[in-house]
Amino acid sequence: MGKGRTIGIYGGSFNPIHKGHIALAKQILRKAKLDEVWFMVSPLNPFKVADADLLDDHLRLQMAQKALEKESGLHACDYEFHLPRPSYTWDTLQALHHDYPDDEFVLIIGADNWLKFDRWHHSADLLKNYRIVVYARENSPIDASMLPPNVMFVDTRLYRMSSTEIRQRIREGRPIKRLVPEAILNDVIVYKTNHP
Repeated sequence: MGKGRTIGIYGGSFNPIHKGHIALAKQILRKAKLDEVWFMVSPLNPFKVADADLLDDHLRLQMAQKALEKESGLHACDYEFHLPRPSYTWDTLQALHHDYPDDEFVLIIGADNWLKFDRWHHSADLLKNYRIVVYARENSPIDASMLPPNVMFVDTRLYRMSSTEIRQRIREGRPIKRLVPEAILNDVIVYKTNHP
């Protein structure tokens, strides 16, 4: 039996996906020596339950798939769409481990999330059972020497762009070309203009 893949799980709303998400994932793929990174498009984030600004689940997935089409090793994934909601990371990783027993799944989170990781559902179990890659976030200092053995800090570039800013710019009729991949530029503008 051959060795399975090492797959980074990068979860988020991707509301919509932008160039920062993609550039970050490419750095993590390389620096953490992963075989693939799966963009786990979340249908409903437990921390954003009341988010009325969330684009349609399947549209966010389609845009992520389209944006990543030519990116080697990066894939958009609807796995959580088929799990009970809200989608907790522990449940997702357990289900993935069951469905892909030969592969190793590595959790990718930002430094801001690592600093409040103890509030996560089954945080102790996650730490015990999975490797975690933590990437740099502004105003979230991490002392890499203090991390548990299975937690790796990757010092990635900071990308000063956000999905919130993109949605705001569309509402205000400002350009978003430098923020989102060319492949989905029109999709984002058309959808957000018709669903303010």
